[in-house]
Amino acid sequence: MTHSSSDNHDTESARRVYLKGLLRDIDALERMLQEGLLESGVRRIGAEQEVAIVDRSGGAFPIADELLKSLPDDLFTNELGRFNIEVNFNPIAMGGYALRDLEQQIHAHLGQLRAVARQHEAMILLVGILPSLSRSDLTLDNLTDKPRYHELNEVLTQLRGGPYELNIDGIDELSFTHDNIMLESCNTSFQVHFQVDPDTFARWYNIAQLASAPVLAAATNSPVLLNRRLWRETRIALFQQSIDTRIPQSSGRRIPPRVSFGSKWMTDGALEIFREDVSRFKPLFYDQPEEDSLAVLKAGGVPSLSALRRFNGTVYRWNRPCYGVCDGKPHLRIENRMLPAGPTPIDEVANTALWLGLLRELNDSVEDVTSALPFETVAQDFFSAARHGLDAQIHWLDGRIHPARELILERILPMSALGLEASGIDASDIERYLSVIEQRVRTGRTGSAWILDSISAAGPDQSSGQLYSRIAEGIAERQLYNAPVHTWKTLSADEFEGDKHHVSRVSQFMATELFTVHQDDVIDLVTNLMDWKHLRQIPVENDAHELVGLVTYRHLLKHLRRLGVEDGADESESIPVSAIMEHDVISISADARSAEAYELMRKRGISCLPVVEKGKLVGMVTDEDFIRIADGAIRDFLSP
Repeated sequence: MTHSSSDNHDTESARRVYLKGLLRDIDALERMLQEGLLESGVRRIGAEQEVAIVDRSGGAFPIADELLKSLPDDLFTNELGRFNIEVNFNPIAMGGYALRDLEQQIHAHLGQLRAVARQHEAMILLVGILPSLSRSDLTLDNLTDKPRYHELNEVLTQLRGGPYELNIDGIDELSFTHDNIMLESCNTSFQVHFQVDPDTFARWYNIAQLASAPVLAAATNSPVLLNRRLWRETRIALFQQSIDTRIPQSSGRRIPPRVSFGSKWMTDGALEIFREDVSRFKPLFYDQPEEDSLAVLKAGGVPSLSALRRFNGTVYRWNRPCYGVCDGKPHLRIENRMLPAGPTPIDEVANTALWLGLLRELNDSVEDVTSALPFETVAQDFFSAARHGLDAQIHWLDGRIHPARELILERILPMSALGLEASGIDASDIERYLSVIEQRVRTGRTGSAWILDSISAAGPDQSSGQLYSRIAEGIAERQLYNAPVHTWKTLSADEFEGDKHHVSRVSQFMATELFTVHQDDVIDLVTNLMDWKHLRQIPVENDAHELVGLVTYRHLLKHLRRLGVEDGADESESIPVSAIMEHDVISISADARSAEAYELMRKRGISCLPVVEKGKLVGMVTDEDFIRIADGAIRDFLSP
């Protein structure tokens, strides 16, 4: 995109106006804090629910705009991806039946959303990362078509100065580059807001940081990304890397990421964090401020601090300070961004209860959490909890390192119960929600564990795409009953019999664990691979992993006949693969319909189709795959 000199002038002018407004908002907030104008003595909770939209096959379904046309815009709104929607809940005063009221709001709003989704043959899914997502879902075609999102993609990509790089190790390994911001759309969360007093904000914020590791360890629900088993809460690694605008440095200069846990304990409250972030990060947008906040304040009004709130929305701390106005009164709150969506509303509210209760009890019983543990240790534990879940090791106030399960059962749950009781939460609700956490931890059945157990239980014969689509649908089906995840039965192999919905797209049943050869390899390698791995077709790649050819068993037989050899080629010859491979290879894309692949193979008389995205080989479909699908359908038809 080119810009004229007048465009540059307009941008520079907007930048100056915005920065001036941002700094005036900082000054206005400082005056409000000094004059005691922010609400104090009130505890409120609020939440935002992000959901994924899936089709009947469990795949991402980019129809958010169509669904939103039938939903109230004050409660439901777009997210970055067209297969996601955000639901907003009204704030609730902490105490009494607050937790129950929050769960009822979730049910009511999800009920509205599901009713509209059914009209479009869609389902709503609560999960940290949609298991069935594929690379083909993460194109700009699925970016929500609003100027703000297109601008965000352009700005972040320009700041990055190159492709987004993703490197996450877990049970499997995922390492690739991507050319747009859509990696961020993989994340869906349940964000909890907690209003606290401005003069004790730093204390509450530090407590929230300390509480993060054990709460996250109990709540993980995102173990899979792009058919790879990674962290128990892969969102944490994915979000940080997908929004990383830092250009690789050769000077050794330390530049903080826009997504972070933080770098130190806070001492001066929310203003300290806002100033820190404004000092370190460039604004992504230069919107005209809605008002002169200092003038509004001088006139006796309540400023919206629009420039500051817009900026704060582009710096992604896992515990983020927020300024807002409720019923005409300004306040400060802590936004917990670490919790994943799902597995069910009762699980989400149980996670919320654990967090809120622990915060209150730590505030009441611990004089100074910052002197108990180094900040670096708390940050380390947070990422350990994201990586390992209930198998993490966590440092605690007694100076010991505890297994997460032991710490949660013996220390965290009793503390949380005391904190909820001190907050005036109804006793039966304390029992209801904390017992969900207790049983989840005792059984080890978090949302992540259920997904991983289901992958293992499905058996090795399931193709990865079909498996993860079935898992996505299995989650959607089980969520309808609101039974907590520790009670869910894993998917079993017999749930795939006659599974026509989950093979509707090529990506859902193609093989992704491929054996390939290079065009300059010797034919002997092809012969051995076919023998060792019982293969009839082997794709040929170049150094860039681009598909350049295909060798089939038929090609090999023709070559052997030319040599007049029946049992193998002359080992003295070093004939390259390129000499016998098919150069003009027929291929198909991962998001193509299965019927299209079948018809293409039938009409061309071929036994396989390499699956290619942007020239890169990503999978393979063979006639044996269709035989397997047909066999399952016939068995289902003939079963009594």
